Amino acid sequence: MDGRKRADISIGAEVQIVLKQDQRTGELTHGFVQRILTKSSFHPHGIKVRLEDGQVGRVKGVIEED
Repeated sequence: MDGRKRADISIGAEVQIVLKQDQRTGELTHGFVQRILTKSSFHPHGIKVRLEDGQVGRVKGVIEED
């Protein structure tokens, strides 16, 4: 899942995000969702979330459990 649909993301989900300062390089940060910040059901650049460690960024991938 690519992280552009709010329905694909849940609290506690393992995700990869791009932080604001990393948007140019595309460097991804790994973590677990503490809070979903985007209110709309879809965002073309990714749903904005806060990770459990406090970092905020847009979801670029959701890591699915097997």
